[in-house]
Amino acid sequence: MNVYPLVSIIIPTFNRASKLPDAIESAINQTYKNTQIIVVDDGSSDETADLVKKYPQVAYYYQKNAGQASARNKGLSFANGEVIASLDSDDMWNMDFLEKCIYKLESEQLDFVFANWSQDAKIGSSWDFLINDPFLTSYFEKQKNNWINLENHEVRSLYIQSCPSPSSSMVIRKSSIVSGWDEKMNIGDDWAMYLEMILSKPCRAAFTLEKLWRKRVDDINVYDGRKWSEVLEFLHIADLKRNMDKLGHLLQPAELRILEERYMSSLVELSKHNLLREFKIIDSLKLLGTSFAVDIPFTLKTIPNILFLGLNRKLKLGKKKKVIIS
Repeated sequence: MNVYPLVSIIIPTFNRASKLPDAIESAINQTYKNTQIIVVDDGSSDETADLVKKYPQVAYYYQKNAGQASARNKGLSFANGEVIASLDSDDMWNMDFLEKCIYKLESEQLDFVFANWSQDAKIGSSWDFLINDPFLTSYFEKQKNNWINLENHEVRSLYIQSCPSPSSSMVIRKSSIVSGWDEKMNIGDDWAMYLEMILSKPCRAAFTLEKLWRKRVDDINVYDGRKWSEVLEFLHIADLKRNMDKLGHLLQPAELRILEERYMSSLVELSKHNLLREFKIIDSLKLLGTSFAVDIPFTLKTIPNILFLGLNRKLKLGKKKKVIIS
């Protein structure tokens, strides 16, 4: 066991000069010191380049704007560490983030570990993210010494259903990465990378419910800064289709079916949005047609379910407004 492997920290950034210093300093101030810090500037037009010069211990690389996955891959190409950690430039790690994650990763020779975080809210106070994740709750009873271990079949099942680990939460063994972040993804480049890794070989992992970092949210976050309809279009439809096409040969029939049903449900939900909110009748029909082309019975069953869920949400929202007014 290498107790203190070199950790390459990749910080992709684009016009984040106001928040980037916090991310860099949270990497520099880690209690775990054997690190290589790489900032990849994805075509920023602000003062990012001058700002990074204030940190001589940070390697800086510039590229024309090509997206977060491309920036991460560029950082990976310069990474000398046995372990990779990618920190988004608007996030911040606690000082002991790497120390705790590396100890767990190395002491049990895992492929990756991820940590819980405090999620900023656009309105109100921050909140504990993973404790509310419905796909993780069944594993909570396995918790030991603040960590929950996942065997290969559990890792595979979990990541087919969801992606509970954004980039800033993950510490990954470099040798486990297959081909890096998928640059054709709109939002889910991290999920695509994890899936490729998990489906290509047996993987063992662990996660902790201890909050070891902070996710900040604003209107330009790749995921949290988007409208729900955009998340549906880009992540749950386009990116999901990309994953099925790219990794379908590695999926078991039952696993592929899970992804197909999520894909069809997203098509139906976006179709409803386009029809009732945007009044885009043709676009709505095209989305339904795409879902019907995958599975007609499932689509017919899903349409009333999606409509009922939408109506139920409106009724609950109406009740909340009445309570506030009274």
